[in-house]
Amino acid sequence: MRAVYKKELKSYFLTPGAYIFMGAFLLIAGLLFSLQNIFTGNSDFATFLGSLIFIFLLVVPILTMRLFTEEKRQKTDTLLLSSPVSIVGIVLGKYLAAVTVFLLTLVVTILFPLFLSFHGKMDWAQIWGTYIGFFFLGSAFIAIGTFLSEVAESQTSAAILTFCGLLASWVIDYVRSFVPMSSMAGAIFILILAGIAIAVFQNKAQDWRISAAAAVVAIVVVIILYFTAADALYGLISKFIAWFSLTSRFQRFSMGILKLDAVIYYMSFSAFFLYITGSRIENRRWS
Repeated sequence: MRAVYKKELKSYFLTPGAYIFMGAFLLIAGLLFSLQNIFTGNSDFATFLGSLIFIFLLVVPILTMRLFTEEKRQKTDTLLLSSPVSIVGIVLGKYLAAVTVFLLTLVVTILFPLFLSFHGKMDWAQIWGTYIGFFFLGSAFIAIGTFLSEVAESQTSAAILTFCGLLASWVIDYVRSFVPMSSMAGAIFILILAGIAIAVFQNKAQDWRISAAAAVVAIVVVIILYFTAADALYGLISKFIAWFSLTSRFQRFSMGILKLDAVIYYMSFSAFFLYITGSRIENRRWS
């Protein structure tokens, strides 16, 4: 892993990738900081960091689009897959290199609250809490970009897919306000999820008897739940969507509240995308 990490980190600074990411991020951050804090005399730095989330959606694709697509373009992916480095080492090495560039960029922005501290009293507990949350949020975004870089065949497609994926995670809270909340909607939603799972199983196992039995069990269970525990189905779609909301958990950090469950969520979310990235690479190695 160390060799992959060093190689990736070095390549970031030998190519324009890191400089474009850092330059774009810091330029936009500097403009927003001037508009929101300097010109208005506002010392609320946590709000400023929260406003950077959308900007981060725009620049993360620059950071992650080349992680695996560059190997494919240079035809060195076969050499990498046949090397003695483990799949975990390959994925973590590339991911941690991107996270390092992000962290270095984030460290530079500490100059902003330091500048404000000369002109007023700062709530440093809230600021550090916001920084911690922003780091975990950014690491989760980078994990999504890492996976989509493995999926894509070119840097352009990887950048577009990453932006779309991150945008979806950003607007998901707005989508929640439009989904039905009734118990009937929750029951139908469970049946749809069960149908998808059964279809995937059937595609792999090709055993219609087990699939049919699973479908019958799912229908019976949902009917029982609907008539005996309808409250559990109420708002189920909204709750399910909320689980994928990355930005809503960041709000706790922006108030200076460090919640262990939010940290575990971000780490688990990142680990999941790194896992499925490694699974795809493993399939390519054996194929």
